[in-house]
Amino acid sequence: MPDEEVLEEGVLNPTKPEIQDPLLKSILVENAAPATDPTELEQPAPLPEPNEIVDCVVIGTGAGGAPLLARLAMAGLKVVALEAGPRRDPARDYATDEKAQNFLFWNDERLSAGQNPVAFGKNNSGTGVGGSTLHYTAYTPRAHADDLTLHRDFGQGVDWPFGIEELEPYYEELEHFLGISGPTPYPWNPGRRKGYPLAPLPLNGAAQLMQRACAQLGIQTSPAANAALSARYYQEGIGWREACTNRGFCQAGCNRGAKASMDVTFLPLAESYGAEIRADAFVTEIERDATGRVTGVVYEQYGQTVRQRCRHLFLCAGAVETPRLLMLNELALNSGHVGKNFMAHPGMQVWGTFPEDIRPYKGIPGGLISEDTHRPKNADFAGGYLLQSIGVMPVTFATQMVRQRKLWGQALRNYMRSYNHIAGINILGDCLPHKANFLELSEEKDARGLPKPRLHFTAQENEQRMNRHAEQLMRQIWEAAGATDIWAFERYAHVIGTARMGLSGDDAVVNPDGRAFDVPNLYICDNSVFPSALSVNPALTIMALSLRTADKFLASLR
Repeated sequence: MPDEEVLEEGVLNPTKPEIQDPLLKSILVENAAPATDPTELEQPAPLPEPNEIVDCVVIGTGAGGAPLLARLAMAGLKVVALEAGPRRDPARDYATDEKAQNFLFWNDERLSAGQNPVAFGKNNSGTGVGGSTLHYTAYTPRAHADDLTLHRDFGQGVDWPFGIEELEPYYEELEHFLGISGPTPYPWNPGRRKGYPLAPLPLNGAAQLMQRACAQLGIQTSPAANAALSARYYQEGIGWREACTNRGFCQAGCNRGAKASMDVTFLPLAESYGAEIRADAFVTEIERDATGRVTGVVYEQYGQTVRQRCRHLFLCAGAVETPRLLMLNELALNSGHVGKNFMAHPGMQVWGTFPEDIRPYKGIPGGLISEDTHRPKNADFAGGYLLQSIGVMPVTFATQMVRQRKLWGQALRNYMRSYNHIAGINILGDCLPHKANFLELSEEKDARGLPKPRLHFTAQENEQRMNRHAEQLMRQIWEAAGATDIWAFERYAHVIGTARMGLSGDDAVVNPDGRAFDVPNLYICDNSVFPSALSVNPALTIMALSLRTADKFLASLR
């Protein structure tokens, strides 16, 4: 679709999704509380005192905001977190039903443009107390040292302003706080000081097929690191969390608390130390004084406009909403890099049909990993990628298959009868920043009267070469596993790099500690600050940056 603007499917208000299915609609009507009678979790919080000044306001409660919030609260600061979505009870609200969990995604319409327009919603962002971690797949590999030095090694992209030694202590802390299940030793980094606290989760059907086929081809594999519990685990601030039951609906919300989303890990810890979390609080304005320092924020909550004054602001709203807020408020724009350097991970998938009963909805979705392709020999591209087995829920799979193979009607129904015999592999690879890939504010307004974000993305030559290399290898793996009807689906995952950090305000928005070059009491902490995309999933690194940013901030106060 060359340079064609594509509207994402979605609704303008993420808290009021339109239900199309008649049966689901009738069930919801029968069980719904009256519209004027909010549940206990949804009771509006008292309005703040007009003149109250808190030490820190944190916008966003996902992987970027939650660890930082807990760290600041534990240091004794008065902190308030603002979350655009509601607070929900997983045990009550998360059904084992793929379509019923669409409320977890950021469903406000975003506009996507370029030759490879990126899908949003469930692909990249979430709404609710816990952010995107409510529906992330819990895949948590560490970045490698050379992930941070692409320019040094390949002469392309930019390097991070610090080395991996700055992140490693936080990786270790997170793995043991969250209760990550994984192999010890880890094959591609065997010299770690500590192993994973829990044994790996069971391999699902796709992982077992990939493991056997890779062994035939001489490709090393290992059970993956996942932020889901393979055994009961004690969580500070919340108590015992129960082990994963392998129901496979990680992307539709874990109703057991086994997945380490922020709502069952860092956020209860933060609240136990006095942090306040205000749900359904959509921030629209960032206020400043005559010197340019942030003095407070304005947000909409339950139909009211609320102002909260603060001494420091931490913007952790993700790589779409963070630059959007900066642009809307004409804040930290001097570098000219807000919204620029947009990257999206190549996530090429290859599917095959097998005689075995795979049941792709069962088990942790990303059960097996290989990082033998981290820096492939004789590669014609910069960077690298990892390989992972994938589980998939039926609606998601059918949607991708329709987009790629253009089946409909009876042909679609016939193919979907083989769903339980389908298995997939995909990659997660580096992406280089390019001037053609950026975020801007469109002329079209959303339901709140604010300009919708428009993101342009076109896969450049490096990403195209990586996809070709990976597709060829994954086809070989599935052929060795005995697959028939093998086909590929090109996709791009995550949104990265729209407010990157660096050593100078000439080409970066924040410094290595996350502080904005233009605004002395504004910090940014989410995947927007990544200088490069990394060849691994971003969640663990976002959390590590969150803790590091908090520690650097606290050190500056001292």
